[in-house]
Amino acid sequence: MSGGVRVDKFLWCVRITKTRSLATDLIKKGKISINGEQIKPSRDIKIGDVIGVSKANATFEYKVVDLLNKRVGAKLVENHIIDCTTDEEKDKYKTYQLAQRAYKGFGTGKPSKKERRALDDFLDWENE
Repeated sequence: MSGGVRVDKFLWCVRITKTRSLATDLIKKGKISINGEQIKPSRDIKIGDVIGVSKANATFEYKVVDLLNKRVGAKLVENHIIDCTTDEEKDKYKTYQLAQRAYKGFGTGKPSKKERRALDDFLDWENE
């Protein structure tokens, strides 16, 4: 394929984003860059460009190897982009995920009937 493909469409085609409109929103918010530069959704992407995706506190980088116009299956994505993300950035993201899991883990939401009875028993121990 000669020329280029719109960035928002390419991000959707190689499964970096779930929808094309989500790709457009991420670009408008400055979460996506090409070769270190902020871009617009209509910018064409070319072979050899490096896509930077900011996620949480880490930046993932992908090098464009081949262009495409249609969404491909997950197994075929590796034919079109190469993951160039450093181990340091991957570790940053894993740390973020662990922190979120610990934060959102136990104790959120309404207690179950069993937990409620245990809590009532614990709070009522001094009245016995």
